[in-house]
Amino acid sequence: MSDVRTKKTTEDLEVKKVYLESGIEVDPIYTKDDIEDSSIKHEMPGEYPFTRGIHSTMYRKRPFTIRQYAGFASPEETNDRFHFLINNGQSGLNVAFDLPTQCGLDSDDPRAFGEVGRVGMTVDTLDDFEIAFKNIDLDKITVSLTINGTAIIAIAMYIAMAEKAGYDISSLRGTAQNDILKEFIGRGTWIFPVEKSVKLVVDTIEYCAKNVPKYSPVSVCGYHIRESGANPIQEMAYAFCIAKAYTDGALSRGIDIDDFASRLSFNFDIYGNLFEQIAKFRGGRRFWAKIIREEYKAINDKSCWLRMIAGGGGGGLTKEQPENNIVRSAYYALISALSGTQTMALCSYDEAYTIPTEHSAEISLRTMQIMIHEMGICDTVDPLGGSYYVESLTDRFEKEIKEEMETVDKWGGIVNAVATGKIQESVSKQAYEREMGMQSGKVEKVGVNIFTREEENKEVEFHPYNQEAANNQVKKLKEIKASRNNEKVKELLEEIKKDAEADNNLMPSIIAAVKEYATVGEIVQVMKDVYGEFDEPIFF
Repeated sequence: MSDVRTKKTTEDLEVKKVYLESGIEVDPIYTKDDIEDSSIKHEMPGEYPFTRGIHSTMYRKRPFTIRQYAGFASPEETNDRFHFLINNGQSGLNVAFDLPTQCGLDSDDPRAFGEVGRVGMTVDTLDDFEIAFKNIDLDKITVSLTINGTAIIAIAMYIAMAEKAGYDISSLRGTAQNDILKEFIGRGTWIFPVEKSVKLVVDTIEYCAKNVPKYSPVSVCGYHIRESGANPIQEMAYAFCIAKAYTDGALSRGIDIDDFASRLSFNFDIYGNLFEQIAKFRGGRRFWAKIIREEYKAINDKSCWLRMIAGGGGGGLTKEQPENNIVRSAYYALISALSGTQTMALCSYDEAYTIPTEHSAEISLRTMQIMIHEMGICDTVDPLGGSYYVESLTDRFEKEIKEEMETVDKWGGIVNAVATGKIQESVSKQAYEREMGMQSGKVEKVGVNIFTREEENKEVEFHPYNQEAANNQVKKLKEIKASRNNEKVKELLEEIKKDAEADNNLMPSIIAAVKEYATVGEIVQVMKDVYGEFDEPIFF
């Protein structure tokens, strides 16, 4: 009797074909033959190319950092929420900023009316940073700044605030999202033309490499690209293309790859098919390591690490039957942990329709803590390593990401593809097709198009807009403008203008200006006068 067994196909088993969102067909059964040519058989965690994780011990030694997204209304209220999260076991902070701050408008700008503090913390001057981080130990708590168009100013304020508080900035840790290219693709809070926007990102990389070497000045954000409609392959491919653009910019300034690559970080999304998402991260981590080692000739292993926060999952949440989102978020947390993330954040169950309440934020926090302390997720390194299905899918994702990046190269590279709207068109098309799938029922969503029920008209706790806090913010800003050294501020704003005209690194002059309480709006206006503004192309 022969021991040879043939793998059963979809046709053999008479079952329907299954396709992932990425377009990859899923075989009904996987065997060792599916990973015969995979390098995974020779890999260990903590070893190049890091498919199995960037650390040899992963969570066995230290769990992932829990970093919930928070920030709203005034800096005072934000400070209260920060302390609430820290007191409940959170190990890092992730700061949300309001739209005026993201768009470079001060609170007293007429265009900011009604939006001051609505969806995040208001920042006008350094004073707001000083209030928001009052009594928070920056040696123990790392901080992520979710900011983009005005990121260079926010980073400058964070450094200035830490320096004034007596911290050694060479030891300062933290992260700024600061990924402006994904902003053109996925959100829209851009300010300056594409090329100048990239220049500002590179300014922060150069300054931090020389002065704040433990700080991560950019977190390349596939998250918002995915939330805008991109499939998992596009999310990783476009993020890597963006990271390469920033890397090329830094190298053009004469910075050695090993002096900054280890401080590049990534922010990815975690909703969708569990195994697809895990393979996305494993394949992506391996391919990024190869890019940095083989293309950029990095020597240090740490330069090759895909350091990431896998978080959010907002695109998977629903306003219908919102309690289901608690379950979804638990699975998203599992995906994140099994993927080998360094930092985790979860959208709260009510985040599909409002700013999270303390209650919902606590549930998300406890979800991650239960997984760490009760579910055994930290007991062994890479628990899915060796799975025929996962490893086969990992190999496939590496291949597909590479091919998608080659497509971007054919479009003239990521900067040109963004400037011309080619990437935006691609993502919009994908988003449209997915929405049509949802509406037709082809893409199943529990509580939305299957297992639905007539929704009850029950009371839902919405986060109220605090007009009083907004008024107080405007009042405080006027008082600061009246009390600061306005001649000095004028002088320092002129220095920013001169540096912009000369194409110099703007970080030193912006840091000097914010220390004298120059406002976000004042600094942005000076830069607009030199750089101009982005004119969005028509696409789709």
